[in-house]
Amino acid sequence: MAREKMRVQGPKVSRRGFLGGTAAVGVGTLASSTILSKAAKAAAPKGILTTAHWGVMRAVVENGKFVKALPFERDPAPVTAMIEATPSLVYSPSRVKYPMVRKGFLEKGHKSDTSERGNGDFVCVSWDDALNIVARELKRVKSETGPASFYVGNMGWKSTGRLHNPRTSLVRLMNLHGGYTSPAGDYSTGAAQAILPHVIGGLEVYAPQSAWPSVAENAKLLVIWGSDPLVTLNIGFSPPDHEGFVGFKAFKEKGLKTVVIDPKRTETAKYLNAEWIAPRPGSDTAIMLGIAHTLYTEGLHDEKFLKDYTVGFDQFVPYLTGKSDGQPKDAAWAANIAQIPADTIRNLARQMAKNRTFIVGGWSLQRAENGEQTYWMLVTLASMLGQIGLPGGGFSVGYHYSSSCAPRATGGGLPGLAAGAAPKDLPPRIPAARIADMLLNPGAEYDFNGKKMTYPDIRMILWAGGNPLSHHQDRNRLIKAWRKPEVVVIQEPWWTTTARFADVVLPATTPYERDDIELCGDYSGQFVIPMHKVVEPLFEAHNDYDIAADLADRLGYGPGFARKPQLAHIQEFYGACAAQAKKQKIDMPDFKTYWESGDYFEFPVTDKAKQWTRYAAYREDPNIEPLGTPSGKIEIFSKKIAAFGYEGVAGHAQWVEPVEWLGAKGAKDGALHMLSPHPKYRIHSQMNNSDARKAYTVQDREPIEISVADAKKNGIANGDVVRVFNDRGQTLAGAVVTEDLMPGVVRLHEGSWYDPDQPGQPGALDKYGSANQLTQDRPTSKIGQATTADSVLVMVEKFTGRVPAVTAFDPPKNG
Repeated sequence: MAREKMRVQGPKVSRRGFLGGTAAVGVGTLASSTILSKAAKAAAPKGILTTAHWGVMRAVVENGKFVKALPFERDPAPVTAMIEATPSLVYSPSRVKYPMVRKGFLEKGHKSDTSERGNGDFVCVSWDDALNIVARELKRVKSETGPASFYVGNMGWKSTGRLHNPRTSLVRLMNLHGGYTSPAGDYSTGAAQAILPHVIGGLEVYAPQSAWPSVAENAKLLVIWGSDPLVTLNIGFSPPDHEGFVGFKAFKEKGLKTVVIDPKRTETAKYLNAEWIAPRPGSDTAIMLGIAHTLYTEGLHDEKFLKDYTVGFDQFVPYLTGKSDGQPKDAAWAANIAQIPADTIRNLARQMAKNRTFIVGGWSLQRAENGEQTYWMLVTLASMLGQIGLPGGGFSVGYHYSSSCAPRATGGGLPGLAAGAAPKDLPPRIPAARIADMLLNPGAEYDFNGKKMTYPDIRMILWAGGNPLSHHQDRNRLIKAWRKPEVVVIQEPWWTTTARFADVVLPATTPYERDDIELCGDYSGQFVIPMHKVVEPLFEAHNDYDIAADLADRLGYGPGFARKPQLAHIQEFYGACAAQAKKQKIDMPDFKTYWESGDYFEFPVTDKAKQWTRYAAYREDPNIEPLGTPSGKIEIFSKKIAAFGYEGVAGHAQWVEPVEWLGAKGAKDGALHMLSPHPKYRIHSQMNNSDARKAYTVQDREPIEISVADAKKNGIANGDVVRVFNDRGQTLAGAVVTEDLMPGVVRLHEGSWYDPDQPGQPGALDKYGSANQLTQDRPTSKIGQATTADSVLVMVEKFTGRVPAVTAFDPPKNG
């Protein structure tokens, strides 16, 4: 598929000095002392330009096979291990080759024994038969119980590409079919999405953040709390530009004073030579209160900012000082909870008040019991410092995600496939992390963010491009719940955990087997990337768009779905982008020239964009630029939340002791707190079935980090296979003994594929190292009803039996 290459240039702009027209850096870069390697002279680009969640790349094809992936020459810090492994993902033995139907379902339909899900006994059928079965069930369920009985999943992390968005094409179909029940929020930021609109007027977690050049220039103190940007910036929802790494390189070169608050001495902490504060997991809100108490009692808080830009501080103070409950939330109180010195808290408070301080809060802080309180307190603390809206000051809860700190390029946005108009009576959305509750308790009432809600009776699940049986907490509970619906249909390129628990599996193409278009840089929007098909679809894989269109035809919705050639869609998206760019006096090539060139178009980045500061406009004039809260200001006290009347929830941020943590009275002797952070070379479960796995596994298993002290206490050596267990489940993992982790804590990355020794059975031993065998399915609170994946206690012991073989990446029986 060789194509003659022609570089399409936008307006002449200076390339960033550190690039110098360079080649990209290698796999060891992020773990080394520098992020960007010395500029090397770039060779002429070769290969077909394409994208993934781990970056833009050039695909090399030989004899019709995708044989190599090369880093994009404009990527300052490519994730080479993932890029190089991309061809192995396409040719993974775990590909779904043909339409498959569970044997029992093929014989008995929706009256089959749903406990057979997960046992891997599938039958290959034709595409016509598979689509007819799905269409039949769509008609039946709608006629018997109505649209609310359909659950259409996938909150995100589908494949890249603006046309072939699997969830959008499925929703386009289901909107024509009368509607469906869908998730609200997501697993990443569910608690934040619920609380922050009340406090600061918006979701915040997915908003553009202060541009890194301004922060690097103006900040004097960087406080990184519960995040590891040098790991999580590897990936992006759209293809990442990795500009965040450039920012952290600038922080390092400046010698910016940095404090990292985390149970782990992270890669970011080591790279920035940061002061490391290691608190007991779950104590973050208490530490923030201790800092706030020091600020208040020592007169270090900004009274003018609190008066002009916030409401309710006077209602928070009685709680902070202990006047309302007899317990001052001082540094000594917080130190006892967090198990760190009180002077550490006091000194940090004084440093933060003395310097222009930028607080980087991680999403892990709110993925825990009462996670809403932690984010509320983070905003309260930043408000007391009074630096919100100042260059280099304030807070961010997105700086570790998808380079949200990248300066915005001047150009046009790139639209994608439209889902179409939703029915007016669309059923209420269900909190994303409450899937198991919904399936187990149809008709039950529950509270969600001030509303009384009722769980629907789900009869049919349709999921395209997602893996809920991997990413949902307490998998054994979900397996039991997953047996409740009559029909489960999954569209997937691979035999994921969820596909194995389906009734019908429809094989979908990968992004490398179809044409598409993408924007590189979720926040910079700097590059428009043509995604030419790299190879022909393998086996009998079909595009998600075509699957939905074929179902629409069978259901009589063909005209409404309005199928057209994929290139026509792509040209339409590009044309809309070019029209927006033209309004900003930027001329893009005509589509034919752009598409036939096979190369990118680049938008310029202005000096003004590099100095953009979040909330600067609000600080300049809060009356003209009010926030989206009821008062238009930051709500340290929220009348609306106070009116909810939820037990354990006040009108201001407060410390609420978790049920499951190391400080719990009922914690077992020898229990360890398990954290399940994002992995370095995966996106949740994506890429686990690729060669990237070779870079980190221990005895072919997911690694679990354990401190030197805990390893010695439990008789565990580096490289041992260990059993990790609690009352919810058990899994095997490979021990990595480290001095960079505080005693009492272990870390087992989320997203590894489930590999049960007894397929389909709750309580089976997972052989590979899946964190969600162990996590709890308790909601954060009634406000967010979000995940508490980081509030988990486990036991760890050396595994002494015969170590079983890993089979997670083999296709199921007859698959």
